[in-house]
Amino acid sequence: MTAHATIVPRPGIMDIAPYVGGSSHIDGANRVIKLSANENPFGPSASAVDAYRDHAEHLGLYPEAQEEVAATIAQVHGLEPGRIVLGAGSDEIISLLCQAYAGPGDEVLYSEHGFLMYKLSSMAAGATPVTAPERNLTADVDQLIAAMNDRTRLVFVANPNNPTGTMIGKAELTRLADALPPQAMLVIDAAYAEYLKPAEDDGAKELVATRDNVLMTRTFSKIYGLAALRLGWAYVPEHVAAVYHRVRGPFNVTAPALAAGVAAMRDQAYVDRCRVTNEVWRDWLTREILAAGLGVVPSKGNFVLVQAGDRVADLDAHLKSRGLIARRVDAYGLAGYLRISVGDEEACRLVADAITTFGA
Repeated sequence: MTAHATIVPRPGIMDIAPYVGGSSHIDGANRVIKLSANENPFGPSASAVDAYRDHAEHLGLYPEAQEEVAATIAQVHGLEPGRIVLGAGSDEIISLLCQAYAGPGDEVLYSEHGFLMYKLSSMAAGATPVTAPERNLTADVDQLIAAMNDRTRLVFVANPNNPTGTMIGKAELTRLADALPPQAMLVIDAAYAEYLKPAEDDGAKELVATRDNVLMTRTFSKIYGLAALRLGWAYVPEHVAAVYHRVRGPFNVTAPALAAGVAAMRDQAYVDRCRVTNEVWRDWLTREILAAGLGVVPSKGNFVLVQAGDRVADLDAHLKSRGLIARRVDAYGLAGYLRISVGDEEACRLVADAITTFGA
């Protein structure tokens, strides 16, 4: 059945290139190791899995209120629970923020190689996405400030950034917040914040706590290992929370996700183990790739961005021949690079061996 000629979406919708997630299949391969989506190779904590299973007998019921998750997050992070909002992953929060605060004639600003959802969500809202050049694959605050104007409504900064793994420090983030025009808000996308050492904290929580034009998004999809459940949260000013609760769906987060999220947040010992393990193998893998003669962007996340230049397609194919799925990042303007998630010890050793043989 074809659509009637007069039934068309709003202008600009069909200009959006749909987001494509990391691949998980290689034709003809008996076994694959997926390193294309920055997932936690160890999955969620046992307590989170138990909490999810406990809801198997209650799937006919609507989710209860979200206050317990917000209260647990607030307790762990020292935040005000009434200023915490939840979404089906931080992707939904990003999308709803664009719908609520940006539209035709408005601009949504982000750095040159920022997360693709900033562009897609702004276009879906009818706003104009605007990028600012980076310096050494890192957000450049001076360029972001220069790109601001009276049409700027939202400024997104992923810190650490995906797919580069780079970040800006507390002083630069504060300087960016200080420069916001009066009608704009800064959204700090901290999906990978749990992978940072305490000394690397960028002060995002403090900025949100003390300003009415800064907010921070987080996710349970990365270090908490709950990507399948789609659960994210944001710490926002009270006036933003009031708006968000008017545009989100009444049951936008499932009951199993809420239960698993509470259990996962309470198991901070597991989070700490995952962070340390990721750091050990990320740094080890970085050294091995450099030793093989390829470039690597210093990363603060759970992935590395490998610079292969005009050999990137060959490197991707070589990894796939070993059953290893990495992520091409051409859509981010990084055609000569390959992003590889940090897996467990076996996966990291297999990647290092494959890259070593490729570079030989």
